[in-house]
Amino acid sequence: MYMRHFGHVSPAARKNLFHREPCEFTAGSSARVLSAALGATLYSPATRPTLADDVLKQAGRGVVSMVLCLEDSIDDAEVAAAEANLVRQFADLDARGEEVPLLFVRVREPLQIPDLVHRLGDSARLLCGFVLPKFTEERGIDFLEALTAAESASGRRLFAMPVLESPQLLHLETRAETLAGIGRTVEKYRERVLALRLGVTDFCSTYGLRRSPDMTAYDVQIVAGVIADVVNVLGRADGSGFTITGPVWEYFRVQERMFKPQLRRSPFLEGRAEELRTALIEHDLDGLLREIELDRANGLLGKTCIHPSHVVPVHALSVVSHEEFSDAQDILRPERGGGGVLRSAYTNKMNEVKPHRAWAERTLLRAEVFGVAAEDVGFVDLLTAGLAG
Repeated sequence: MYMRHFGHVSPAARKNLFHREPCEFTAGSSARVLSAALGATLYSPATRPTLADDVLKQAGRGVVSMVLCLEDSIDDAEVAAAEANLVRQFADLDARGEEVPLLFVRVREPLQIPDLVHRLGDSARLLCGFVLPKFTEERGIDFLEALTAAESASGRRLFAMPVLESPQLLHLETRAETLAGIGRTVEKYRERVLALRLGVTDFCSTYGLRRSPDMTAYDVQIVAGVIADVVNVLGRADGSGFTITGPVWEYFRVQERMFKPQLRRSPFLEGRAEELRTALIEHDLDGLLREIELDRANGLLGKTCIHPSHVVPVHALSVVSHEEFSDAQDILRPERGGGGVLRSAYTNKMNEVKPHRAWAERTLLRAEVFGVAAEDVGFVDLLTAGLAG
């Protein structure tokens, strides 16, 4: 089953929005494409009795990756019931035969992985992989060996998304050793590791911290330092790095329905950008937007989300602008292989071919999965279309 970002938007609207539309992909696409295409990964507790309906509803709203959680989002006493519910809901989804997002299950312990794959039976075909919590070298090997065993038994590809959130990673005296161990482990199982996820809420809990809605993760210096070190060691652009996703945004007072009536009445009207920005600030999304921009500036791609209202802003800000695309193309032209400096086509910056090459390659990969905005299309246009979808 094919999916694409902004696939819930009509073809006519997409044609007006994009210079190059997002590509189509499936759960069977290459790890290179899937790791970049994760986008806003929406988490949901596996205890929800309407989980199958929820998954299909979110797919219809543009969600392309989801995590069904058996870990911190549910009570310890609910695990057995949540597992049973997960098996029922997967069977329900499989019977309906409708398009589903990339589905992952967040487990607590390694042995849950082969057990769940066995219990899912034929419906395991809908499973893309597992999210591995509190990942360190010691815990990670057991998780990844269990994943390998489940993959072999089921005969299907299963990806891992380790979550980096342990106190050993946060504490300065153990950080370097912990990062090195994580690096050894994910390198050994590279073909199975789709992306690395950052557990910033757990980082903050170690010191009794919680950022307010007008602060980003990068304003909490102890957290910003860990993010920088994780990217430094595990996110390098020399071919040794992995996709690292952005941290969760905890606030969600805003509801999509608060925007939709206004957007339906006055789509694409003059002055809409300032109006919408004011609304976003009032409802706590201004901090989210700033954090998404800082995620990208710090080498992260995609974001953990706990509320559907965060999905469209993440995806709208992931679309490559026409200017970025123009710069990336210029830098990567074959005749520029020897290096040099050139003025951008927008005549507002310097493009230095060798230093900017890795950025350009990453930008074109993002352009492939999220598309390239038309020259006169900006974030507000994409957000409006995504919400109206």
